[in-house]
Amino acid sequence: MSRIGKLPISIPEKVDVKIASSRVEVKGPKGTLAFDMPGKITAKVESGSVVVQRNDEDGESRSLHGLCRSQIANMVNGVSVGFTRDLDINGVGYRAEVKGKELHMSLGYSHPVVYPLPEGITAVVDGKRTRITLTGIDKQLLGNTAAKVRSFRPPEPYRGKGVKYAEEIIKRKEGKSAGK
Repeated sequence: MSRIGKLPISIPEKVDVKIASSRVEVKGPKGTLAFDMPGKITAKVESGSVVVQRNDEDGESRSLHGLCRSQIANMVNGVSVGFTRDLDINGVGYRAEVKGKELHMSLGYSHPVVYPLPEGITAVVDGKRTRITLTGIDKQLLGNTAAKVRSFRPPEPYRGKGVKYAEEIIKRKEGKSAGK
C-alpha cells in the first residue's frame, strides 16, 4: 500500500469537493481547480475527508496512487490557502517590475526581458526591485512559471549573478588565480 496514497485528505470548512466519475473539482475561497484521475484510481468523499483508492495492484496503479492523492491535496491547499514562490535577483543593474499582467526584467541583456504572466499567477516586486514573489492556487503552474522566470538568467557560479530561488544556495567557484 502506498504510504502517501492511503492517507486521507481533510477538507477545510470553506472548501467544496465534488467527484463525478473520474473528475475531481475543488472549489474554495481563492478559486476553482479540476483534475482528471486515471481510470485505475478512484476517490470518494467520506465524513469531511477525501479518500483515494486504487482498483488493482499492478505497477502502474501503485505508482499513480500517491500521485493522485498529492494532486488532490495540493488542489485543496491551493484553493484554501494558496501557494507562493520567491525569486531573488542578484547583479548590478538587475531589477524587475510588474506592469499590468507582464513582468519586465532588466537582466544585463541589451534589451529588457518581458514575460506575460499566465492566467491565475500574480507577481509582486519589493521596494528594491530585486525580489519577485509569485502567488497562485495551482502549484504546478506556479512552479513552471518560477522556473521559466529563473531560466531567463540562471545564477552563474563565479559571482552569483542571475535569478535564483530564495531558498536556493549557489555553489561558488574560485576564479583564476593570476600570479601564483
